[in-house]
Amino acid sequence: MDDEVGGAAGRLSLRLFTVLLFAILTVSGAAFAVYMLLTSTSMSMVALAIVFLMLALVSGFFNVTSALQYYRSYFYYRHIKEISAGLKPLRSFPTVAIVVPVFNESTEMVKRNVLRLQSMDYPKSKMRFYMVDDSTNAQSVEELRDFSRSNDIVFMHRENRSGFKAGAFNNMLRNSNEEFIAIFDADEYLTNKSFLKELMPYFSDKQMAYVQARKSSFNGSFFSNSVKLFDDFFFTFIQPARAFNNTAIFAGSCGIIKKSVLDTIGGFPEYIVEDTFFSFEADVNSYKGLYVPKIYAYGAPITSFTALARQQWRYNYGDTQFLRYFIDKLVHKKAQLRSHFSKVDYVAHGFGLNYLSVMLVLSTIASVLIVFSNFSFAHMSLSQLLLANSMQQSIEVLGFATFLISLLVPVMLTKVYFKSISRGLMVFVLNFALAIVRFKAAIAAMLGVNPAMHWHRVTGHNKHRALFSLFNTSTEIGFALMMLAAGYIAFYFNNITGSLWLAWYGVMYLAATMLIYKYG
Repeated sequence: MDDEVGGAAGRLSLRLFTVLLFAILTVSGAAFAVYMLLTSTSMSMVALAIVFLMLALVSGFFNVTSALQYYRSYFYYRHIKEISAGLKPLRSFPTVAIVVPVFNESTEMVKRNVLRLQSMDYPKSKMRFYMVDDSTNAQSVEELRDFSRSNDIVFMHRENRSGFKAGAFNNMLRNSNEEFIAIFDADEYLTNKSFLKELMPYFSDKQMAYVQARKSSFNGSFFSNSVKLFDDFFFTFIQPARAFNNTAIFAGSCGIIKKSVLDTIGGFPEYIVEDTFFSFEADVNSYKGLYVPKIYAYGAPITSFTALARQQWRYNYGDTQFLRYFIDKLVHKKAQLRSHFSKVDYVAHGFGLNYLSVMLVLSTIASVLIVFSNFSFAHMSLSQLLLANSMQQSIEVLGFATFLISLLVPVMLTKVYFKSISRGLMVFVLNFALAIVRFKAAIAAMLGVNPAMHWHRVTGHNKHRALFSLFNTSTEIGFALMMLAAGYIAFYFNNITGSLWLAWYGVMYLAATMLIYKYG
């Protein structure tokens, strides 16, 4: 279960070094903002400095949180081994509902994966299989209905998607009397048949609400494997650290839930990210959740940029909803959490993708204002920067160091733990490419508009590919062109460093157009 990077001392030293990098990143960003505040000579400059300082403080919060989670995750692997060592094999076998949600997936893939689940090493009389289908394709629905009838599977189809995935689950729960619910997504292929026998013993703790295994996907193209890093980072570092605070997230599949807990809290909360809401409700009702960092099934890899954008839209829409829900619970004292660490975990989770998107967009806009402000360091030519020996030069260097460290940390972690610098660089680019999509999702959630993302999918190489790419990323292109235009203006006025700064942003935001053109 533990990450295999050198000896124990080496692994811990690496984590301490990374924590130090996060600390330097936090301090340098805050120092840059404080210097701006101290050198302001007008109210407009003060206002801009305060905005940048607020962004730096938010960034600092996430840097510190990330550093602590990264460091603490090291110790979780030993912790879960100790828990596992104390478990006793099952003497009796509780009844389990194996649930597979379906929504317009390939019928052949669904059939293959469900048949594989039926071969699980667990008494057949204690398992009942459910397929909850919200598909809109009538032919697929009938095909899966016939398949289910032939393979002793309870097939449930809804004509509407009320409550989203959670609504389908709740509909199933009303017709189920099994003691536990095990969920697998339609694209997940079971690779370890001991899933139930190995995870059910953790429920010997009567307060255990759910047990979540590690999720992963099969290897694919360079793009797919790079996208996979989002989940790899989450399940390698964030989930273990959160599990110490009993805030590990039930991740929607590859996990088991005690049905009586669902009955107590009223079923799955009907939000677009029902798993996050369920995990929180279980926590505030004094139940426990556990994360087991072992892979039992692999999902299909994400192969197109459009599919990734849709996924990130759904995540950020749902997490923004959760953040509002969480704050409302705290303000009205409806939620009693075990510690302040738990609160930090939930805030970090709800605000996480917003940090990577909304904060990035706001920081970009703030950067334009800084470049065209009256701050002394914003008006240095390249020769002045190289020859100067002053505070201005130090601040320029500090700003560059902040950017360099923000790039270095994820790339270094990717190299050490996932053996690839190029994938780390791709993740860095993807965060820019997805920033506008995530930003729009956050705004849509706050306004309460339809959570669906309206983005045409393009497959194959055809003459309309470029047009579709331009159309679907028109906002990103407009934003990038504004950055490039601002960079040109800065260059025209001999502000070389400012022009490079803004041009860099422009190029990074164009990554969305390039990625959808290349990967569909």
